[in-house]
Amino acid sequence: MADLKVQEKDLIFALDIGTRSVVGVVGKPVGDRLEVLDVEMAEHGKRAMMDGQIDDIRQVSTLARTVTERLESRLGVRLERVCVAAAGRALRTQTGSFSLELPGEQPIDAEQISRLEAGAVSVAEEALQKDGDSRRQMFLVGYTVVQYRLDNYPLANLQYHSGRKAEADVVATFLPEEVVESLYAAMRTAGLQVASMTLEPIAAMNATIPAELRLLNLAMVDIGAGTTDIALCREGSVTGYTMATVAGDEVTEAIMRAYLVDFKTAEQIKRSLGTGEEQIRCRNILGQETRVAAGDVSQVIQAPMDRLADAIAQQILDVNGVLPSAVFLAGGGSKLSGLRERVAEKLEIDENRVAIAGNNFAMSVFSDTMELEKPEYATPLGIAISAGLGLLNDSYIVILNGHPAKLFRNGVLTLRDILLMNGYSYGDMVGKTGKSLNLTLDGRHVVLRGEPAVPAVLRINGQDVSLTTVVHAGDQIQFIPARHGASARQTLGELLGPDFNGQALVNNIQVPLGTPLNQGDVVLTLHKSPAPVPPPVAVPTMPAATIAPVHPPEATPPAAPPMSPPAVEVPVTPLVRPAQTRGLRVILNNAPLLLPAKESGQPYYLMDLLEHTDIDFDHLDRPVCLEVNGEEQSFQYKLREQDVVRISVLGAGQ
Repeated sequence: MADLKVQEKDLIFALDIGTRSVVGVVGKPVGDRLEVLDVEMAEHGKRAMMDGQIDDIRQVSTLARTVTERLESRLGVRLERVCVAAAGRALRTQTGSFSLELPGEQPIDAEQISRLEAGAVSVAEEALQKDGDSRRQMFLVGYTVVQYRLDNYPLANLQYHSGRKAEADVVATFLPEEVVESLYAAMRTAGLQVASMTLEPIAAMNATIPAELRLLNLAMVDIGAGTTDIALCREGSVTGYTMATVAGDEVTEAIMRAYLVDFKTAEQIKRSLGTGEEQIRCRNILGQETRVAAGDVSQVIQAPMDRLADAIAQQILDVNGVLPSAVFLAGGGSKLSGLRERVAEKLEIDENRVAIAGNNFAMSVFSDTMELEKPEYATPLGIAISAGLGLLNDSYIVILNGHPAKLFRNGVLTLRDILLMNGYSYGDMVGKTGKSLNLTLDGRHVVLRGEPAVPAVLRINGQDVSLTTVVHAGDQIQFIPARHGASARQTLGELLGPDFNGQALVNNIQVPLGTPLNQGDVVLTLHKSPAPVPPPVAVPTMPAATIAPVHPPEATPPAAPPMSPPAVEVPVTPLVRPAQTRGLRVILNNAPLLLPAKESGQPYYLMDLLEHTDIDFDHLDRPVCLEVNGEEQSFQYKLREQDVVRISVLGAGQ
């Protein structure tokens, strides 16, 4: 095979890695359609896929290599770049919201909007990553902005507006890391480089219902062996994706149980239905040759087929909200005899409005040598159509830090899109300022800011760029994630300054000035007053020879009071009220609260109640309302028995 030609840039090679088989399609764009040059299909010898997800990478890669080599041999071309699709069952959808503080006087630009959306996507990803005690890496498939807000006012577009706070709500769709990595690993093992990736329901939709038909409310149902993918459209756009856990394997397994045959034999029996063959010969697991009547098999599969039709109808109605105008059944499972009529019955629509896919393939693909109108070709043809006709990333390869980037989205891609698709978060792109330290000092709220982040390195082809820069085929991206700033740290002495002369309480406990401060600490200073030194007292001395005069009793002056030293000013510890010794009872935010007596004997102040509220000082962005007995007070207000206290954040729940 040394004489094989190099795969030309416009030659599209698509592989559909299915639960039952691998299908390869090779074609090239001709005008506004894709000319299919060859198709090859091979079935798994044993189960290598579970519900559309790769279980045995080695087996899948071997079969993909087999399909590739057969196509290479017939076409005389070495196929190296492949377009693939991931199973829709693994999709995870999550909402996320994010806000940015703005300077206010300058209009909002595209870069700020990009950061806002990236932040919301990262919030959604964070919510999905938490799986018990572990964290799962998620890859972005796409997202939709549900709502922008500027200073709490909803807007359709933020660009060029000015304000103080911008917010975005998004609905983002992700694939778990294991789904993406297993597909990439299988292709690498098969000696192939992934040129583009899409989702199976998107691919099947692109083949079954071309864009010009999507003004109608239509449903595409791709019934595979392990999963049933569903996509819906109306008014020119795809409006939703969903899936059913019931698929073709359920029918096959019912035949296995009824006739004691292995899975492969049950598949052959299932495919024989509808061919006109009345008796189907087979060998059961006991080694016995037997014949089964087609009519009996049809009865056996009624129950699982009914469950499949029920699941399809329910999922369509759940996502679409109303009955669709028509339904297209694609995939190998769509050929099951009687299923089309059963779906129409479950949806309560005319049978003529449920069709087997294939009739519309000719709008996007053609071949002079092969029959393409088979419903099982919906996904492989759709993958090739999506890549070849520019419906999916123009099938280009982008290098991110020396390795091919994973690409999912339709249309134009920015650097931000590429980074989000490859597992980077908003924090990686713009960095996070270190965590602030929120304290209360003598009744005042003090915020000590963390250090700023070290910016990320963003370069395309060696040039510094922004997150909104559009990425093109062949671009080389260099990305070094931002480094988060250090969190604020300070000791009590650093907070009070070098000139502080006194004592201080932290959370009502006297501590040394070298004590590190923690989030939410309440600091109260007790300044010392210098104690005056008593002046020397002059004591008169009398000479020994001197005799004091003697006065008559009546003339004796009153005795002078004994001389006492002058008073020295000493800091006085506040007296403790009797009630304080047994604790203090107050009403805090409509709930009774008993405060035990302090060991120091000091009274309780309003600031002492902060720790008994649910106020999050880490994210405090509004003033705190302090009321005692209906009147506004300060943090240093001394609490009394049965005081009614209200502490709340202004604007929260009011």
